Amino acid sequence: MKEKPEQDTDLFRQALEGVTPLPPPDRITPKPKPRKFAASAAPSPDIPDTLSDFGASDVALNEFLRNGISRMTLRDLRRGRWPIEDELDLHGLTNDQSRRLLAGFLQQAAQRGLRCVNVIHGKGWRSEGRDGILKVNTRHWLAQHAQVLAFCEAPPNAGGGGAVRVLLKSTN
Repeated sequence: MKEKPEQDTDLFRQALEGVTPLPPPDRITPKPKPRKFAASAAPSPDIPDTLSDFGASDVALNEFLRNGISRMTLRDLRRGRWPIEDELDLHGLTNDQSRRLLAGFLQQAAQRGLRCVNVIHGKGWRSEGRDGILKVNTRHWLAQHAQVLAFCEAPPNAGGGGAVRVLLKSTN
């Protein structure tokens, strides 16, 4: 015959008498704050300007994944598996300035061994129903760059449609 639930509870409490609970795990790891890339630091003249505007459509890519890379990589990037290690803000720059600065930024990030960076290009509010030119071109340039494995739109709290998280090749 089964015991009543109250008896089960009493027996359980008696069994645990004198047991000290474990302290809660301290699993919160602080994420490093991205350092802002100095927009005033012009890229060195020896950086080749291989990024082209040719072939860019009127609609910005929402995501990009290089051939041979697992879709799980893009999912992990979207979910924030890689902490943002550096950030570039292209607001207020011309198309040419942005392209050169982005090329220099990506080269420096690769040299420093960074894996995940954030590029802020803005949403292009004054584009009258289309995606902003800088938004379209920045994402087009990222898809062309050899160091870029994947990128996706940043979450709403990190810029949303006005920024992209970029996963770079490992230098190790």
